[in-house]
Amino acid sequence: MARIGAMLRAGTIRRVRQTLLATNLAQGALVAWKVPEDKIDAAFDWMFQHDPFSGHVVLRSTDTVSAGSDYKLWTTVKVPRDFHSKPIANCWRKSRSRAFSHYAGERNFHLGVGHVRRKTIEPGSKADQPARMIPVQFVNLSDAEWSVLLALKREFTPEEIKPSPWVVRANEAGVSAEELYRVAEELTARKIIGRFSTFLEHVKPSAGGVRVTRFNALFHWAVPRGREIEAGGEVGRHHILTHCYWREAGPEFKNVNIMAVAHGTDKQLLLDHKAAIDRHLRSCDIPVSYTNVFWGGRSEIKPSEISPHIYHDWLSEQLKS
Repeated sequence: MARIGAMLRAGTIRRVRQTLLATNLAQGALVAWKVPEDKIDAAFDWMFQHDPFSGHVVLRSTDTVSAGSDYKLWTTVKVPRDFHSKPIANCWRKSRSRAFSHYAGERNFHLGVGHVRRKTIEPGSKADQPARMIPVQFVNLSDAEWSVLLALKREFTPEEIKPSPWVVRANEAGVSAEELYRVAEELTARKIIGRFSTFLEHVKPSAGGVRVTRFNALFHWAVPRGREIEAGGEVGRHHILTHCYWREAGPEFKNVNIMAVAHGTDKQLLLDHKAAIDRHLRSCDIPVSYTNVFWGGRSEIKPSEISPHIYHDWLSEQLKS
């Protein structure tokens, strides 16, 4: 525990927290923003600092001018179902964006992290079977369950990493420790609770100047309608990937519908991984009408807020300004 606390203080570990299977609690989307060049940094800062429902905030670029390359600001958004369309419109107004393209998350095929171990993976390395599609099963929670969940998911400060940390969290939620454990077990059975995790700082250099990764690649493929699940499974089985989704991008991005993310320290090696996935899709007789790579630049990552009560209060304040 002392070592984890020290690594958190030094910035080697970005955060320590109880993760959630948030896709079962709130709808999510990937949003690409077309922002004037002289306003893009201000838009980035606003979404990172003032919008708790935007998680990943990334500036992306392509190697050549291509479909969607003028959409340079990318964010993930996750909010309660009843409010799904409102945060995007609000961010559009606040960031003074000219346009946005909204990709609702259709299916998740591959979710996981492991940036250190992926440094040694060879292009083409993949699982024996296609990636399993992860179904989204929305769950409704009571106010009491939300109180416990909010206490469980809050990030740990270095001082909180000690034996019996949940007693303080139970007091925070206004329940006994035994009640917090009972609710947590029920939420686990309902597939709400994920892993208890430490997150390495994989974007910024550590205190010693070492980067876990330098390049963040968002891969795009457009496959025929009706073959999205098959294509997503074949893409998602590749070990290099941290995420793989079926998302409908629309005509601005030549109707891309399969997206995946990979990280690495060598740009050409990531392109070699992409080429290996392309070859695999051809070997499966899955046509690809268009493909591209969007490279991540400046980025900030934070967990998206998902509480409907917090969102209601936040939206009310935003609409006043």
